[in-house]
Amino acid sequence: MSFQNLGVNAALVRTLTQNGITAPFPIQSASLPDAISGRDILGRGQTGSGKTLAFGLALLTRLADRKALANKPLALILSPTRELAMQITDVIGDLAPVVGLNAQVVAGGLSYHKQQQALRRGVAIVVATPGRLMDLMERKDVILSDVEITVLDEADQMADMGFLPSVREILNKTKADGQRMLFSATLDRDVDSLVKKYLKDPATHSVQNETASVTKMSHHVLVHEANHKDEITSQIAARDGRTIFFVRTKRGADKLTEKLLRAGVKVGALHGGKTQAVRTRTLEHFKNGKTLALVATDVAARGIHVDDVSLVVHVDAPADHKDYLHRAGRTARAGEKGTVVSLVTMSQRGELKRITEKAGIRPTTTSVLPGDSELIKITGSRQPSGVPIVTTVTKSDSVQPNFPRRNRPSKARRTSNARSESRGENTRSESPRSSSSRSTTPRSEGGRSNSGPRKYGTDRGAAGKPKSRTGERRRAR
Repeated sequence: MSFQNLGVNAALVRTLTQNGITAPFPIQSASLPDAISGRDILGRGQTGSGKTLAFGLALLTRLADRKALANKPLALILSPTRELAMQITDVIGDLAPVVGLNAQVVAGGLSYHKQQQALRRGVAIVVATPGRLMDLMERKDVILSDVEITVLDEADQMADMGFLPSVREILNKTKADGQRMLFSATLDRDVDSLVKKYLKDPATHSVQNETASVTKMSHHVLVHEANHKDEITSQIAARDGRTIFFVRTKRGADKLTEKLLRAGVKVGALHGGKTQAVRTRTLEHFKNGKTLALVATDVAARGIHVDDVSLVVHVDAPADHKDYLHRAGRTARAGEKGTVVSLVTMSQRGELKRITEKAGIRPTTTSVLPGDSELIKITGSRQPSGVPIVTTVTKSDSVQPNFPRRNRPSKARRTSNARSESRGENTRSESPRSSSSRSTTPRSEGGRSNSGPRKYGTDRGAAGKPKSRTGERRRAR
């Protein structure tokens, strides 16, 4: 079966052929004829199955040579994260001009002004995250009344991240008789209710769900002594081949990255505490091979779509079986082989066993020591160089809040604060400078600060409360 036989626009077929894409993936073969005919689509396929081209080629074929009015797109693709939105835009944006269309990413962490300008000029296809799209809708910078085709990609992840109320509000603004395509690995967590309300007699195409996908991978549980974990992790990171290390928090990602850099391993960190520019650069370095190791949190990992990741390592145990499956889905993409490894101590085995059983997999359990033959056999680990790698970190590498002007201290207050600081006085009001310095401190994925004790006056403790004098009185006696 060829793309032309599936009904894809001839100009798109020629461009795909020029780029070496001649045979459609199963999800594309199954869904394209129905999608191009205008039917609603419910697609279920694992990560790396070719979903982006499945809905992208249908959308581009149906809208070929159409023009959008200012602020009124013709098609909308919703994504749970900006990384995924940007990757979808890379795929769709390269093909859109072939059929006289254009595309624009609309996501947080990117310039409002550039997005507003593009929308005013007229954009046929908007690829958006729900939060930023809602902001622009409120500002009347984007109006969805002309949207004929709406795509929800990774709908289950949008549900996990709490976006469904916004998704419903967005869908209510699009054409009621428009085409809707929803792609999701699972239909629980209210995704099923979304399907029932907004999809009309959808054509359902399921090509290997997430559980089926991970059963084709090699899964291992490596049991180790707690004091060996850092050494084992650094040896795995020094292997040949792309490796992703998953941790639970932003602080954990930064700490592990620092340890690996000190061990002489080139590594990047991907989490919500990084600016979009840094996250994009880090992911690009991972894709082009400048770094072969990547440390990521679950939230940031939604946008990691790199086909040749050969090993995934659970440094911290996943929260549940869905997170296990999503992490594992970063490897063995597009028919390639992959290995998934979980690092646990003896006391952590029970928790991980419950997660893997619910995920429907049976990993091989092996006790390992740093540098032993079993560790090398399973992961390809080797001794890192031990020569620390120095990286340059600037304030702009961390996300800083952008407060409205009305919340800034007045000029008189800022001058007063500066004078007080120069005299060493303790004022209740913070200067903009001290506020800015704290804003760059990494936070955990849950949003709780890990910045440690704050600086208060000499009569204050770490929590900002008066110090107890009891100890001083005892010492005086």
